[in-house]
Amino acid sequence: MMANSDQKLCNRMRLWEFPDQYVVEPSDGSDAQLLSVSRANGSINLLDELPQANLVRVPQAWTIFGIVGILKLIKGMDCYSLCSPYISVSVNVAQCLSGSYLFLIMERECVGYYMGFPIFKIISLKVFPCNESVKSAPDEQRKMENELSGFLHMAERTLGLYFSYDVNITLSVQQLHDLGDDTKLLPLWRQADRRFLWNNYMLEALIDKKVDPYILPVMQGSFQCFQTAIGNDSIAVTLIARRCNRRNGTRMWRRGSDSDGFVANFVETEQVIQMNGYTAAFVQVRGSIPLLWAQNVDLRYSPKFEILKLENLVVERHFLDLRKKYGKIFIANLVNKHGGEGSLCEKYASAVKDVANDGVRYLHFDFHKICGSTDYRWLSILYHQVEAFLHINRFFLLNEKGEKVQHQLGVVRTNCIDCLDRTNVTQSMIAHKMLELQVRRIGVFSARETLSQHPDFYSKYKILWANHGDDISIQYTGTPALKGDYVRHGVRTSWGIANDGWNSLMRYYLNNFCDGTRQDAIDLLQGHYIISSSTPQIMTHKTKKTGIEAIATIRFVVSLIILGFVFALISLRKVRHDRSNLLFSIVWASLSIFTASLVIKNGRIFCNRPRLHQPSHHS
Repeated sequence: MMANSDQKLCNRMRLWEFPDQYVVEPSDGSDAQLLSVSRANGSINLLDELPQANLVRVPQAWTIFGIVGILKLIKGMDCYSLCSPYISVSVNVAQCLSGSYLFLIMERECVGYYMGFPIFKIISLKVFPCNESVKSAPDEQRKMENELSGFLHMAERTLGLYFSYDVNITLSVQQLHDLGDDTKLLPLWRQADRRFLWNNYMLEALIDKKVDPYILPVMQGSFQCFQTAIGNDSIAVTLIARRCNRRNGTRMWRRGSDSDGFVANFVETEQVIQMNGYTAAFVQVRGSIPLLWAQNVDLRYSPKFEILKLENLVVERHFLDLRKKYGKIFIANLVNKHGGEGSLCEKYASAVKDVANDGVRYLHFDFHKICGSTDYRWLSILYHQVEAFLHINRFFLLNEKGEKVQHQLGVVRTNCIDCLDRTNVTQSMIAHKMLELQVRRIGVFSARETLSQHPDFYSKYKILWANHGDDISIQYTGTPALKGDYVRHGVRTSWGIANDGWNSLMRYYLNNFCDGTRQDAIDLLQGHYIISSSTPQIMTHKTKKTGIEAIATIRFVVSLIILGFVFALISLRKVRHDRSNLLFSIVWASLSIFTASLVIKNGRIFCNRPRLHQPSHHS
C-alpha cells in the first residue's frame, strides 16, 4: 500500500532557476540528491549540491510540491516510431531539435484521506520551457514549436488532478489489499494502474533516469469525502473517480472505442465507507459504447451518429479486458431505443450477443422512455433487474483486524451516449442501495432501515454524488452534469431544469467552437500524438483554409446574418412611407436566410476542429 521509506517521495521542494538549468532541491528533510533539468533540451542529471550562483544574476527560487513530468514535443537522436489509436508516425528525428517542457505543482490542497493517508488536489500547475536549443532551429520549426507550446499552456488549467505522496490512489481498496509484500515495497509509480496514471507519458524521462523520489503519480478524476454520524456510530464516506488515459479527450472528439477496445470517457468509480473499524468498498465503471462510432460537430445541436466500421472484435477485446480486471460484468445500456440513438443501440445489442455468457450480461433500459424527464422513481425497475447480480458479486469488506471478509467479484458497467447525466443518476442509485447493504452487513442498520431515515447523512451523501458527477462532466464536456438536481435533492426542480437548459447551450458552444483545440492539448499531454520532422508540413496543410472557410469565419457570418435581419426590420418599418422598402426588406431577409442556410450546409468548416489528427480515420 505504502512505498518503502527508502523510496519515499519528496513532498516539498525548492526550484532554482539558473540561466542554463532548473535545479530542484528537496526542502522536506529528504536526503535525495538534487535534480537538474537542462533549459536547453530538458535533459536530466543528479547533483550533490547547488551550482555556484552568479553574483550579478541571483537565481529565482520557487516553492514547489511535486514534479508532474517532462514533456518532449519533438523526439530526438534516433529514428522513433509511434503507433497509437490516433496516429502512426516514423521519423528520422536526427533532423529535429528537442523542445521540452517541465510541469511542476505550484499549489496544492489536502482534500481528504484515503486509507488513512492524505490526498492532495493540484490547485496550480505551471509549465517551465526547456527549449533554448530551439532558438537556433530553422524558422519553420520555431514557428511550429511556438504553436504547439500554446496548446501546453492549456494544461495549466487542467481540472481534477489528484495525488498522494504515501498511497497509490490509482488502485482500489481491494487492489491495494491484494498487493504482494514485494510490490508494496516498490515506488508508488511502479505499483500504479497505468490506465489511471494521468501523467504516464510525461514520467518517461524521469523513469529512464531512475529518480524515484521525484516520480509522482497523478490521477485525473474526482475525490469527494465527508465524515458524520449515523445514530451513535461515526461513518466516513469517500467517493473516487479514476479517469482512464487510453482514449482521453473531449465529448464530441472522443466517442466510442478505438481498434484495441479502449473506450472514451471510461471512468472507474469507487465508494468507500469506514465504520466501526470496518472498511467496505464498491466499484462501478462507465464508458462509451464500445463500437467504432463518431459524432463529429457540424453546428447542428445533435450531430448525426456515424458508425465508422462494424467490428465485433473490438467489442470482444473491450469485454475481455474488463473481465480480466473486474471479473463478471453487468452491462446497463441506458440509451434510447428509437431516434438517433436507436441504430447505435441496436448495433451494440447485436455485437454484445457474441460475448454474452455467464460472465457478461446485457440489459437495455430506455431511460428517457421509462423515466421521462422528471420521474426517476421508475429506476427501481432497473434496480430489480440488477439486484441479484449485486448480491451475488458483493462488495469488498475488511473487518476490524484488517482481514478480508469478502471480495467484489464483478462490476456494473453503465453507459448512455455521453456516459454522464443518465449514467450519474443510475450509478448514484446503485451506490445508494449498496451502501445500505454495506451498513447492514457491518451491523449498524436493521433489516428494513434505510438511508432516508437519517436525513443529515442522506443529504450529505446526495451532495457527494452530485459533486462527483459534476467533476466527471466538466472534464469531458466543460459543464456540470445535467439532472444534477435529482442526484442532489432526490427530485427534479424548476431551477434544475432551467440550469440544464443553460448547461446544454454551453455544451453546444464549447463542442463547436472550443473543444478541437482542447483535444489537441490532451493528445500532446497523453502522448497520443508524437511530433515529427514532418509535423510542420502536416500542420501547414491542416491550417490552410480553402473555399468558404478562406473568406469567412463564424463570427463574420453570424454578424452578417444579424446585420441582414436588422436592415430588413428597418426597411419594414419604412414601408408605410415608401412601399419600395418592402422589396429591400425581403432582399435583406433573403440574404440573411441564404447565408444561414449556407453556414448550416457547411457547418463542419466553421467549427473548432483538432489539428493533430483526422477524426474520420483515427477516432
